[in-house]
Amino acid sequence: MKRSEINRILLEADEFIKSMGFALPPFAHFPAVKWESLGREWDEVRDNMLGWDVTDYGLGRFESVGLTLFTIRNGSLTDPRYPKRYAEKLLISRPGQVCPNHFHFSKSEDIINRGGGTLAMRLWPSGPDGALGEGEAELSSDGCRLRVRAGDTLYLRPGQSVTLTPFLYHEFWAEEALCLIGEVSSVNDDNTDNRFYESMGRFPTVEEDEAPLWLLCTEYPEAKA
Repeated sequence: MKRSEINRILLEADEFIKSMGFALPPFAHFPAVKWESLGREWDEVRDNMLGWDVTDYGLGRFESVGLTLFTIRNGSLTDPRYPKRYAEKLLISRPGQVCPNHFHFSKSEDIINRGGGTLAMRLWPSGPDGALGEGEAELSSDGCRLRVRAGDTLYLRPGQSVTLTPFLYHEFWAEEALCLIGEVSSVNDDNTDNRFYESMGRFPTVEEDEAPLWLLCTEYPEAKA
């Protein structure tokens, strides 16, 4: 992805989040150059990959396969400095843009439609060797147990949510309008915990055609001593 495209997406995302009445933490708007001078007091942001995350999954088709995210809080299962056992994200999905089919090996998560369009989600149990399973998956949606057949689509309207457990394949997209999605989960590890049904990356390759507006969560420089 070109940096100019990422900058544009970040500005649009920030305006949409504000329009939905949600306020991001201050570091969301730190200029890229500011990170060069910040010390180790900001290591939790760096080490746990808090902040902006724009991805086309390495496919170069952001408008059809992609997602914009902001990780608000996250802990670590291996570093005692970060004892949180939970994470929280915002996600923005666009009509016609799919978050590709994947599951998590260890993360459980609530996916919440915070507002905007309808969130559509297609679900499958995982089968042997990462195949799409058959049968049904049992889910909790806002405290109600329901069963969804493999490959069926669940529709979440604003205010509705669903709990996803490990090894449950899911892909999702917005219908009608931009959708602001909340994710409340156990600790998030985007480097090791995602299993995509089709082979792809998790983060984009960035082509630097202009200066970055805000750094992505993978781009923070080392802390100043």
